[in-house]
Amino acid sequence: MISFPAQDKSHLPAGHPDVAFGRVGVLLVNLGTPDATDYKSMRRYLKEFLSDRRVIETPRYIWWPILNFVVLTKRPKSSGEAYDLIWNRELDESPLRTITRSQGQLLAERLKPLGPKVVVDWAMRYGNPSIKEGLDRLTEQGCERIVIFPLYPQYAAATTATVNDKAFEALMQMRRQPAVRTVPPYHDDPVYIDALAKSVKKELAKLDFEPEKIIASFHGLPQEYFDKGDPYHCHCAKTTRLLREALGVDKDYLQMTFQSRFGKAEWIKPYTDETIKQLARDGVKRIAVLTPGFVADCVETLEEIAGQNKEFFEEEGGEHFAALPCLNDSEEGMDVIEHVVRRELAGWV
Repeated sequence: MISFPAQDKSHLPAGHPDVAFGRVGVLLVNLGTPDATDYKSMRRYLKEFLSDRRVIETPRYIWWPILNFVVLTKRPKSSGEAYDLIWNRELDESPLRTITRSQGQLLAERLKPLGPKVVVDWAMRYGNPSIKEGLDRLTEQGCERIVIFPLYPQYAAATTATVNDKAFEALMQMRRQPAVRTVPPYHDDPVYIDALAKSVKKELAKLDFEPEKIIASFHGLPQEYFDKGDPYHCHCAKTTRLLREALGVDKDYLQMTFQSRFGKAEWIKPYTDETIKQLARDGVKRIAVLTPGFVADCVETLEEIAGQNKEFFEEEGGEHFAALPCLNDSEEGMDVIEHVVRRELAGWV
């Protein structure tokens, strides 16, 4: 959270309540993070996440016993072990929290030319700090208008929509509601595509090998959700196509896949892990993987891609594997966030 000088209230009548007003807030919201890697913390986080009806659409009478008597007895331990491998020991937090905080701080610096009227904060959909806490902090500082920015380039009901749901739920409890805007998906925004292309070129230049294939791995989605009309797959496909064009490569060289599937149901394909294994079996020795749908590195990119999938590739005969970092709080990443926020602030600032 960024603090600004106190407002001039000399024009107010004597005895007027000390109420802040006249500011515009920006709330960056990422997926979420456990507070620690122990069983209890992981269970609390996973219960909140997997109880979300946007995330798991299975009827409650079926899902509730599975979640509470199966998933939440086993998964906290394995998930905690995965988080422990990538945990930020210095700050005792997940990389996602570290990076999202930095994005908020850097955005506030970039928006300083707009004056003290603009206040920036950040929150998580699951875990801490919560969306409600973020909205409360902004309104306490006098934000009468707030831009809510779900940090997902590609829209999915299980990501963007659930952030908005939680924000509106918090607004429903407010006596004095701020006006709000929600940021739309920006999967095909030229600034975002350009940032991805620049980042890929920069990271590939650092490698001591030249990839034979590049994989653009997005978080997966149950096939059923796609069949119901979720546009996520289409957004991912367009991002990938535009990135190919920006890099000047073809479909065979830069392939789109989907990771992180959960449960036994079919998810949208092709699957990242199976694609990587098959490439190695086909004799491909050098690959690089980027994750354009993630705005910040997290357990899915640092442990699942850079860890598990690297092992899959090498076990099947692959030799060189590179997991390219997300845009994170890099210059390119912040250019995208600033661009989108300034666009959404139009008419308010």
